[in-house]
Amino acid sequence: MSTMKTIVTLVTGLAFMLLTSCQFSEKIYINEDGSGQVIFSMDASEMMGFMGQMGDDASEGMDKAVDSTIIFKEFLVAYKDSIASLSPVEQEKIKAMEDYKLHMVMDPDKDKMLFDIEADFKNANELRDMFKAMNSFNDFKGAENASENAAFSPFSNLGNDGATAVSYAYDGRLFERKAEILDAEKHQQALDSLGKSEMIFASSKYKIEYHFPKAIKSFSKEGAMYSLDKKTVSFEVGFLEMLKNPELQDIEVVLED
Repeated sequence: MSTMKTIVTLVTGLAFMLLTSCQFSEKIYINEDGSGQVIFSMDASEMMGFMGQMGDDASEGMDKAVDSTIIFKEFLVAYKDSIASLSPVEQEKIKAMEDYKLHMVMDPDKDKMLFDIEADFKNANELRDMFKAMNSFNDFKGAENASENAAFSPFSNLGNDGATAVSYAYDGRLFERKAEILDAEKHQQALDSLGKSEMIFASSKYKIEYHFPKAIKSFSKEGAMYSLDKKTVSFEVGFLEMLKNPELQDIEVVLED
């Protein structure tokens, strides 16, 4: 499957995610020197069974098994002419994906559909808001016709308009994740525009899983789960709850000396 065809299949898949419950996760791996990897995952496996019930039209282009990895830096080079025809704003959104890599697995026979988008970082303070990265998928199909695809992404109203922001900080002992509402009016408008998606997101979960080079001394939220060596912590909240109140995922982790 070509890179562009894979991108189109992905965007189509994101559209159907609006109709089904999905599980989201944010994983961060931090090394001794502060470098590491961030992975944002979506499990949309429930969607595959739903599409089968909708008939051939719904599953067109998504009826074959796919296991594909897309390196966006290579994509930007391969489709530079098409991207150059977009507006400066759209180009900026696409170029923001340069450091990311996507792994997509679809298997209709096993009702399996998984998306992982990941990036390496040299310093944990460089970590960026992953919702903004996910929303940029609209514009990859937009390299062909951007104006018609605004409704495809379930992330189009989730903070990418400047209403909210997520930031990270790490100094070797203290790790912080902070989310804030920058524009209350825009944030409320985004929530109001969820429509039927609100019911879907209400049954979805958002799980964080952080891996550190040292044992964890304290975690700011109750109900967290730890690995045996206490170097990994996981915490889960309702996805819709987090959208309505981003501060639910304000997290502070203190590591042992």
